[in-house]
Amino acid sequence: MPIDFTTFDADNHYYEATDAFTRHLDPKMARRAMQWAEVDGRQRLLVAGKINRFIPNPTFDPVAKPGALDEYFRGRNPEGKGMAALFGDLEPIRPEYRDRDARLAVMDDQGIDGCFLFPTLGVGMEEALKDDPEAAVAAFGAFNKWLDEDWGYAYQDRIYAAPMIPLVDVDAAVAELESVLAKDARIVCIKGGPVRTATGMTSPGDRRFDPFWARVNEAGVTVGVHSGDAGYGRYVEDWEPHGDFRAFSHTPLRVVISADRPPYETMAALVCQGVFDRFSKVRVASIEAGSEWVLPLVKKLKKVYGQMPTGFASDPVETLRNHVWVAPYYEDDLAAVRDIMGLEHLLFGSDWPHAEGLAEPRTFADDLASQGFSADEIRTVMHDNGRVLAQRIV
Repeated sequence: MPIDFTTFDADNHYYEATDAFTRHLDPKMARRAMQWAEVDGRQRLLVAGKINRFIPNPTFDPVAKPGALDEYFRGRNPEGKGMAALFGDLEPIRPEYRDRDARLAVMDDQGIDGCFLFPTLGVGMEEALKDDPEAAVAAFGAFNKWLDEDWGYAYQDRIYAAPMIPLVDVDAAVAELESVLAKDARIVCIKGGPVRTATGMTSPGDRRFDPFWARVNEAGVTVGVHSGDAGYGRYVEDWEPHGDFRAFSHTPLRVVISADRPPYETMAALVCQGVFDRFSKVRVASIEAGSEWVLPLVKKLKKVYGQMPTGFASDPVETLRNHVWVAPYYEDDLAAVRDIMGLEHLLFGSDWPHAEGLAEPRTFADDLASQGFSADEIRTVMHDNGRVLAQRIV
């Protein structure tokens, strides 16, 4: 569907430079955090002293073509091809995957006037450092310095790269938040799922994290919860032992029983534990986690509110609708998400340039049109909603 306006893509990615975690890392923390090593003639990333397999080739050169897995994620693989065949021929890494000015030129060609920019490798690293909170804080502090240098947090008021803030140490999280806010961050990214602190696992909605949420609320910045390794492999292991989390290495059972749990449970925790009631300006965007979790969560919240109305300061379904934005997969029931969450809380995200995303980001409009969205609704989703989240609430 041709559209005559520029768009805002809420889910764009870079491929990290090889020194993204190491350029600014204190050398004393290298063995506990990130190092590179040559193993069997290949460059391997060591995290916490062991080879990390979250991304098969963390140098990203060569890399898959954008949209290579489009048909697969639409549920179309009649020949039952394996993942290697579906990826097809890899190509040398392109400049726009690592250079912000080259990226702006491509965005101009794509008709994109702004985007949220998220990690590829980074969304799997907090879990890899789960047993060493101090190393996680050091690694992501270094990572965010690299991110600011190479991309900037609000470059040309078009590219809004999201610094990653682990909540493993709330004081460190607040300090890191202050640091990136001072450099004009418009969106910050946290891992979905429970938080592993020095004293054990707990919810991000626990009151111990109120200093973080209070500062988010005061600054009016958006919090993105982007999919990655949320640590849910520990639950699936009880059903099907598999080993370390690896992107694109899933069995049917793992996909069926775990795909929607991280966003469902994370948003449930923030609503049920009152984060949005205590901090009325907090906005949370669920990115690259699809939307199939939305309806079951709304149904459950309605039922629990009817059973325990005094357990909530306000209607939890309305709280969810007022404070959470959803970037559905292009293959999802987009009209259903609109009807549940409201048009203004639906985000366009292409996942470009990932293989599982769209080769041409603006073709997301075709999926909206095929589900009956009007021209005005398409513009709201494809441009206006993301632009709103890119501006801090005054």
